[in-house]
Amino acid sequence: MLYNLLYGFHTEWSWLNVFRYITLRSIGSAITAFLVVAFCGPAFIRWLRSRQIGQVVRDDGPETHWSKRGVPTMGGLLVLAGMGAAVLLWCDLRNGLVWLLLAISVFYAGIGAMDDWKKISRGNSRGISPREKLVLQIGGAAVAAFILLACLHYNGRLSLPFFKSIQPDLGWWYLPFAVLVIVGASNAVNLTDGLDGLAAGPILTTASTYLVFSYAAGNAVIASYLQIPYVEGAGEVTVFCGAIVGACLGFLWFNCYPAQIFMGDVGSLSLGATLGAVAIITKQEFLLVIVGGLFVMEAVSVILQVGYFKLSHGRRIFLMAPFHHHFEKKGWPEPKVVMRFWIISIILGLLALSTLKLR
Repeated sequence: MLYNLLYGFHTEWSWLNVFRYITLRSIGSAITAFLVVAFCGPAFIRWLRSRQIGQVVRDDGPETHWSKRGVPTMGGLLVLAGMGAAVLLWCDLRNGLVWLLLAISVFYAGIGAMDDWKKISRGNSRGISPREKLVLQIGGAAVAAFILLACLHYNGRLSLPFFKSIQPDLGWWYLPFAVLVIVGASNAVNLTDGLDGLAAGPILTTASTYLVFSYAAGNAVIASYLQIPYVEGAGEVTVFCGAIVGACLGFLWFNCYPAQIFMGDVGSLSLGATLGAVAIITKQEFLLVIVGGLFVMEAVSVILQVGYFKLSHGRRIFLMAPFHHHFEKKGWPEPKVVMRFWIISIILGLLALSTLKLR
């Protein structure tokens, strides 16, 4: 909004030229999102407590989690408010990619809100059915992918990390592939959100990494030099990623151990889907497997656990899935699990950034 309102006057006031710089607007976006979440956080937490919107904990979960019952949840609404304010303030609102990412964030937040509310109202860990949730997720992702291909004229080419010359074109088969990326990322982040600050940290790392890639993809000269696909308009995705980074930093202020508020499905499903959409828009879909490797490990641990449990008639690979609960069962304190998972996420982010040159 600032860009649209003020940059038009740069011919009269030359200092307004600063608003055309994506780097400045990305920093402004991150700071704005952080301040919105940080300042609104205490009042929002009090409001959730007054409405008794608290965390529901499974009886078969780790015993250390029983003390988390009643802690305010649905904090993802606060994160999305910070993100939305920053995006509307600092992005070029004429860019269709910005509105598409906002639509994905809001739609998946709606799915998560329904799930969270059913859990809270029923007083147990059962929200909407997995089938209903999956149908809604696939439907939303399919619409988003169709808009990219049909309306925004995206091609179906894939970009593979480390292999600059291999760019297979999927054509319209790219649509189901894009659905898989968005839905997979959404559910993987949702599974990771099980400890204080565990999901917000890796989301921050992933968004920071894609901030760099979206900036490079949106600049024709840099994209050509680095031999990555040039995506017209992707520069504004940089500002959007800055909003995610700032909002997650602000949320961590309240979500770090011991958490005053939890993200809930309204946050994890939405942020996961948004990161998946950013990966698609920047044509760095497979990079998400690297930078979001922690999310992948968490999702795979659940798949392996459930599959092995059924095949072996009751035996388990891990003490408990998702993966982070396995280490809790082994006696690791919760902060140790979170910090070590953050370290893994940062290393994976650095590895992902190295693919810019290792091609």
